[in-house]
Amino acid sequence: MVKRKILIVDDEENFCDILRLNLESTGKYEVCVENDANNALFAVLHHRPDLVLLDVIMAGKEGPDIAIEIKRDPRLKETPIVFLTATVTQQEVEAEGGRIGGQAFVAKPSSLDVLLDSIERNLVAA
Repeated sequence: MVKRKILIVDDEENFCDILRLNLESTGKYEVCVENDANNALFAVLHHRPDLVLLDVIMAGKEGPDIAIEIKRDPRLKETPIVFLTATVTQQEVEAEGGRIGGQAFVAKPSSLDVLLDSIERNLVAA
């Protein structure tokens, strides 16, 4: 089975470590992590992930700004992005069908099943 490549861009190192281990434990994903928001675009260019899990609020640069940079690059514009954020609740995300303002969102914290569901839905849509 070919593993899909996921890039996590989040400045919370412990959160990323746990998330990476959980995703890799499924056997379905190869996971890369970038903790410095200012290096996010370079990391996406370097790793060429199948999907980016992108924190919304980070030091140095906000997730939506990084998403704009990714979508402006013709080599990356088709890369799906799922925002991870503590600024909305899981109930708010569910009420909007997993999308807010047209973007895929997962609330922090969420269960692994909720995150995996969002990843799979957005990988298929890509």
